[in-house]
Amino acid sequence: MSKPRVIKNYDKLDDELLEQIKLNYPNGFERNLIRFTDVNGKIASALPFETAEKYYLIRMTKSEAQLIIEDDDDYDDEGILTDEAREEYGDKYDDEIEEADIDLDELSDEDVADDDD
Repeated sequence: MSKPRVIKNYDKLDDELLEQIKLNYPNGFERNLIRFTDVNGKIASALPFETAEKYYLIRMTKSEAQLIIEDDDDYDDEGILTDEAREEYGDKYDDEIEEADIDLDELSDEDVADDDD
């Protein structure tokens, strides 16, 4: 059984998911963005993230990824997750983080739920 695939905006994510994403991407998001064709046939960029239940594509551009990290106190001036945040979130989500493994060729309009309502 395959996991549901969900596209969300970063600012619509709950705190728990944000913390897990930060642990998975301690050096920021910019270098991990992927490009895909959305349900409207437009090229979009997103940060892939996988949980035990879902595959997420978190919509953001390269410049948005940079701004998010700059404005987030959990990241230092070099864009690296602080030791404090790493320790706090690491204790919470020890075994829950999985490496994102999304095959974009397998994404179809039926598989992707745009979950920003």
